[in-house]
Amino acid sequence: QVQLVESGGGLVQAGGSLRLSCAASGGTFSKLTLAWFRQSPGKDREILSTISQSAVDIYYADSVKGRFTISRDNAKNTMYLQMHSLKPEDTATYYCASSSSRYSSTTLAGYDNWGQGTQVTVSS
Repeated sequence: QVQLVESGGGLVQAGGSLRLSCAASGGTFSKLTLAWFRQSPGKDREILSTISQSAVDIYYADSVKGRFTISRDNAKNTMYLQMHSLKPEDTATYYCASSSSRYSSTTLAGYDNWGQGTQVTVSS
């Protein structure tokens, strides 16, 4: 069973930056497809970005394209989400997720392990 732990959230002013981390344990990290999602109160959990096992295939939702960058360090069993030009509408709980499938799904059902989430709050 893979365990995922997010960190790096916090309070930032609009236009600022944050880097989220997702540390994994309990599995073979290099064989995991990974993703970042977020959820705001009253809204569905939405996909932000996915990264394939070798980091060759990367997907970004339109809402974050050009502002967020996903990456992974297989030697450190850690995935990252670098966030720039943050907006108040980016305020949410951010979750990392993993799958043993080689397919980088953009849906919640495509992932079988989830972190507990880290809160990001962007003030205007």
